[in-house]
Amino acid sequence: MAFNFKSDLILENERVQLRPLSATDHAFFLPFSLKEPALWTYSLTSAAGEEKLENYLQAALQLREEETGYPFLVYDKKNEKIAGSTRFYSINFHHKTLSIGYTWYGKEFQRTGLNRHCKLLLLTHAFEALEMERVEFRADAKNTRSITAMRAIGCTLEGTLRNNCTAETGRRDSVVLSIIKNEWPKLKKALVAKIH
Repeated sequence: MAFNFKSDLILENERVQLRPLSATDHAFFLPFSLKEPALWTYSLTSAAGEEKLENYLQAALQLREEETGYPFLVYDKKNEKIAGSTRFYSINFHHKTLSIGYTWYGKEFQRTGLNRHCKLLLLTHAFEALEMERVEFRADAKNTRSITAMRAIGCTLEGTLRNNCTAETGRRDSVVLSIIKNEWPKLKKALVAKIH
């Protein structure tokens, strides 16, 4: 299935809604940016502080314009609050691959099960609607919390790319994890069981 980058894709279940990120979301994200700058400690692109937040949003929206990424705002339906952001990126239809990442949630939404709901929606769309063969995840090798969360949803740890990119804190090693299409039915069943 082709991906229409111009359309407003909304993914949701009873717990969470993922809707397209827009420039007007600056106001929603500003409290996180000013009060919880540590959310971007391990990020390639920080949104800590008003200027960095503006740059972060512009870069995310530019990916959608270039049709290589699709950023979402995460809305927690249970608590009726905006919780953070996530995205599809490095979308490659020829190879049928994409990555999921640039994910962050405010502190009050962490360890609440929200992330599993988001990943279920994103992975279901990637494998079942977009018919991808592989979904990749990357994380700073020091970000053990993120790596543990990805392993918990069934990602396979593939290895570490040493000194492969520049982050806010300097050069970093990136851990690469993935799920491939034939693994998804079993992993989906396990993920659904964990969130219900």
